[in-house]
Amino acid sequence: MPEGWREIYANPLAKPEHVRRFRLEGSASVTFPVGRMRLESLLDEKEGQRANFVLWCPEDFPADAAVSWDFWPVREPGLAMMFVCATGTEGRDLFDPSIKPRTGEYDQYHHGEMNAFHVSYFRRKWAEERMFHTCNLRKSYGFHLVAQGADPIPGVMDAVGPYRMLIVKDGSRITLAVNGLPVFSWTDDGHTFGPKLAGGKVGFRQMAPLIGEYANLTVYAERKPSF
Repeated sequence: MPEGWREIYANPLAKPEHVRRFRLEGSASVTFPVGRMRLESLLDEKEGQRANFVLWCPEDFPADAAVSWDFWPVREPGLAMMFVCATGTEGRDLFDPSIKPRTGEYDQYHHGEMNAFHVSYFRRKWAEERMFHTCNLRKSYGFHLVAQGADPIPGVMDAVGPYRMLIVKDGSRITLAVNGLPVFSWTDDGHTFGPKLAGGKVGFRQMAPLIGEYANLTVYAERKPSF
């Protein structure tokens, strides 16, 4: 965490009122059976991409910020991802009414009307993902895989949790750590994979039939002096 950054947003994700203003894209159940947010698709995985969903935090955060949260994998297979720095294209807000509605299908998020970083940190959907666990960083617009690292989170059978996730975007550099263990680091030159991303929203994405639980969403940034 860069020196001088302080907490600017904290949400325990412990009960329904904590996510009342969050926006769901797709069909999912959002419950709190053990005092933390549980996400599960309402559609059968046979529906393909239609069965996947995104739950957005409504706040906008600065371009340089750290996003942290607790994660528990409950049921496999599936995939868990966090979007950061998400905005609409052409300088629009992510929820601008001129943007075509998104419903959870992944192509709407990498080749739709939005830009973002995609951090997929629990990849257990396909057999090849379960055989060799990695965390991926993609940048959109586009489907650019820009960084990859070994995933330290075990499968559900051996997972204990919580696993503390930390994404830090500081200038051109973006990093991921799990329980303090560095996973990947990438520096964006602002040219090879499109312009550098500004601030924006964060969102939880899951691929069915994963069940995941989340708590203590916290965002840190440099506090600007007020005069």
